[in-house]
Amino acid sequence: MKPGIDRAVGRTWVVTLVMVIALMANITYVQGFDAQNLRDDSLNARQFEDRFKVDRGPIVADGERLAWSEERADHRYQRRYKDGPVFAPITGYFSVFAQTGLEQAENHFLDGSDARLATSNFVDKLIGEHVPGGTVEATVDVKAQRAAYDALASSGARRAAAVVLDAGTGAVRVMASTPSYDPNDVSTLDREKAVNAFNRLSGQKLKPLLNKATGELFPPGSTFKTVVAASALEAGASADTRVRAGRGYRPPGAGQAINNDAGDIGGSCDLNRIPLIEAYAQSCNTTFAYMGAEEPGNDAVHREAAGFGFGDRIEYANGLKSAPSSFPETDQPALSALGAIGQGSTVASPLQMAMVAAGVLNDGVVMRPHLVAKVRASDGSTVDTISPRRMSRALTSGQAKQMRDLMKAVVERGTGKSLKGTSVLGGKTGTADVEGAAYNDRWFIGFGPPENPGYAVAVVTEAPGYGIESGPIAAKIIDALGG
Repeated sequence: MKPGIDRAVGRTWVVTLVMVIALMANITYVQGFDAQNLRDDSLNARQFEDRFKVDRGPIVADGERLAWSEERADHRYQRRYKDGPVFAPITGYFSVFAQTGLEQAENHFLDGSDARLATSNFVDKLIGEHVPGGTVEATVDVKAQRAAYDALASSGARRAAAVVLDAGTGAVRVMASTPSYDPNDVSTLDREKAVNAFNRLSGQKLKPLLNKATGELFPPGSTFKTVVAASALEAGASADTRVRAGRGYRPPGAGQAINNDAGDIGGSCDLNRIPLIEAYAQSCNTTFAYMGAEEPGNDAVHREAAGFGFGDRIEYANGLKSAPSSFPETDQPALSALGAIGQGSTVASPLQMAMVAAGVLNDGVVMRPHLVAKVRASDGSTVDTISPRRMSRALTSGQAKQMRDLMKAVVERGTGKSLKGTSVLGGKTGTADVEGAAYNDRWFIGFGPPENPGYAVAVVTEAPGYGIESGPIAAKIIDALGG
C-alpha cells in the first residue's frame, strides 16, 4: 500500500478500536452499574413485573424475623410478616404495586441491588448475576413493641400511637400505631386481591395504613408546655422563678380569656404568682398562655420548638419522614397563647413529642431518630452500621437538668402523681380538646426507668378523659424495656 493509504487505514482502525472500547464500557456500565436506575425509572412499565422473582432478604429485630420471603412452586417469592399488625409501622408492606416502611427505605438492600452489596460481589455484578439480598436489622425492641401495641389496642381509643427513643442515641425502640393492618393481606402476589385489600384499608375512616406514630398530627395539649417552659429557661428563668398564674388570662386583643381546668379551682394555679416548677407540675394554662403571648413570647417559643425539630420532616430511615409538627409563628397574642397550651394551630406527631422528652433527658441534645441499626450481607457480614447522629441542641446541660426536675415534679406531686412508684421517673400530661368530638387527644410524654433513665416515651390515645390515662401505657412500655 501507498504510505497515505496506510496512514488512513491505520487511523480508521484506531477510531474503530476506540469506538468498540467505548461501546463495551457503556454496555458494562449500563448492565452492571446503572441497571438499577433504569429499573427504577418512572417511565419503565416493567419495574414491578419481576419484583417477586427475587428472594428478598429479611427484616429482623432482636434475632426475630419480622419479614422474610418464601419460595413458591412457580419459583416466585411470597413476602411473609410475623405479627403483622404489631410490626406494620416498622416493616411496612411489599406489594405488587408499591412498598412502605423499611421495605421501602431499604428496598435495594433487601433485593440485592444496593451498591454496598455490589462492592463485595463485584464479579457477580459485572457479569449480571443477581447479588443475594441483605438483612436489615431494625432498632426496635420486639418485647416492648408487642407490649405497646397490646396496650394501645386494648385502650378503647379510636386512634393511638406510641414512640420510645433511646435518648442518647436516637434509636427507635418502639413505634406502635392503632388501628393497624396486616401487611400479609396487602403483600399477596395476586394483584386483584392486593388491590382489593389496599382499597378496603384505604377506604376506612381511621386509615389503618397510615403510621400514626409519624404520619399523623395531633394537638399535643399540655405536653407542649414542656417546650414553652424550656423557652422560659432559655430566656433566663429558673425552676424557682415566680411566674404569673391566676384563674384566667386574657391575651392582648383577645375577646375571650383562657382559663385553667375546672379541677384546678382552689389550687395553686389560682394564685397570682407561683414558682415555674409548680406551674408546670400543676399544668396551669394561664401561666403558659401568658408565656406564649407575652413573655418570653411567640418568637422565643417558636425558636425553642424549632430546636426540638418542629417545622421539619424528621427522617428516621432512608426516605421515611414524619409529618412536620408546628407551632404558629404569629404576631397575634391570642393565637400564640392558645398554641402555647397545645391547642389551636399547634400540632405534633408522637415521634416529635418523644424527641422533646429525649432532648430533655439527653442534657439538651436532640439526637436524630433512626429505625435501622445495621445492614448485613447474605453471608452475615456487617455491611453498614448506623451511627448515632446529633440533630440539634435545644437546651444547655444546666437548663435540661432543671427541665428534668420540672418533669419529675409532675410525677411526684402534679398531674401525673398516680404514676409515682412506677417505671416512669418524670413526665408531662396533656389533654387536647377536639372540637365537636366526644373524645380528647390524651397525651403523656416522659422518661424512665428511675434507676438509669435512658428512654423517652410519647403516648397519645383518642378517647374521653384526660392525658393521665395514657400514662399507665407509657409505664407498661418502659417495664417491657427492662425498667
